[in-house]
Amino acid sequence: MDRPLDTLPKSLDALASAPGALDDFRITSSAEVLALLKQLADGNVLVNLNSSNGGVYTSTVWALDPDRGTLSFSADADDNQVQALVESEDAVAVAYLDSIKLQFDAHGLVLVRGGRASALNCAFPREVFRFQRRNGFRVRPLLRATPMARVRHPMIPDMSLQLRVLDVSIGGCALFLPDDVPPLQPGITINNVQIDLDVDTRITTTLRLQHVTSIQPDSRGVRLGCEMVNPSSDVLRGLQRYIDQTQKRQRMMSL
Repeated sequence: MDRPLDTLPKSLDALASAPGALDDFRITSSAEVLALLKQLADGNVLVNLNSSNGGVYTSTVWALDPDRGTLSFSADADDNQVQALVESEDAVAVAYLDSIKLQFDAHGLVLVRGGRASALNCAFPREVFRFQRRNGFRVRPLLRATPMARVRHPMIPDMSLQLRVLDVSIGGCALFLPDDVPPLQPGITINNVQIDLDVDTRITTTLRLQHVTSIQPDSRGVRLGCEMVNPSSDVLRGLQRYIDQTQKRQRMMSL
């Protein structure tokens, strides 16, 4: 049986299409790296260790020792996948915190046998990559922001529309269609949609309308639930950055 795709490491080479492209996903602050790993340990979160020879072993973070530069995973010393990890020495760890995918290298894996339990030790990671799960939760724009999508009506090409963005996620968004605009039917594709999320984030993509739902009687419009069709790496990076920044600002406002 094939492993689910979202437990596999993301190809960093595919994202690194330009100098500095990975910086939007990379966390190098030692304090932030430690905080994320501590969340994995405290939550007993499952971590998939993907070896270079194609094997995978599911474990949990057992101990953190940044002063000594080691990270330990729980391990069954008799498991064949553990032996394969030790032989390969290196692996890529993948775990999820809610809708956030974390990925980091586990270098120099060594099996340490104990009286009652064993552990896989590796070098403490210097960086962690953070990705929003593709079908993760959506964020609503901040109240002071008014993101807009500029589109042409698929059935009336001469009609240009500016539709308010209600929420956005990696791979999708919701738009507000006023009731004085000719309706759109689910399943249609809208090409060359320009979405201005903030002064730093403008993306152009193709949308597929998934569903149309009413919001409330006095809203005078409907919600268009859209999926992005084959978004480019530049679009994904822009969305990731916007979502991260919006989430951080929302957390600051709630303090």
